[in-house]
Amino acid sequence: MMQLHQDHKLFVEKDTEIVAVGPENQVEFKKFWDEHKLDFTGIADPEQKILKLFDQKISILKLGRMPAQMLIDKSGVLRYIHYGNSMKDIPENSEILYIIDKIERA
Repeated sequence: MMQLHQDHKLFVEKDTEIVAVGPENQVEFKKFWDEHKLDFTGIADPEQKILKLFDQKISILKLGRMPAQMLIDKSGVLRYIHYGNSMKDIPENSEILYIIDKIERA
């Protein structure tokens, strides 16, 4: 999430809203958000409703939810999805920004 926070302005410039979903309850999630002064939207999902909706994976051996990045266009169409195999398997912001540019030109 800190990676997204660092480039938040670049996403805003591309008229792209970042929404992060986490497994914590609302109190813990808000505490994390406030501590790190994150500029984008965060949603607590302790009951895993959003996780299940988008088929995000959980790995007990890797201590929880595996990362997943998605781009949903303004019409609600899922245009890109990346399911990570580990907590380090997260696309760079530059890659996501490039995909946004390709979607805008399509």
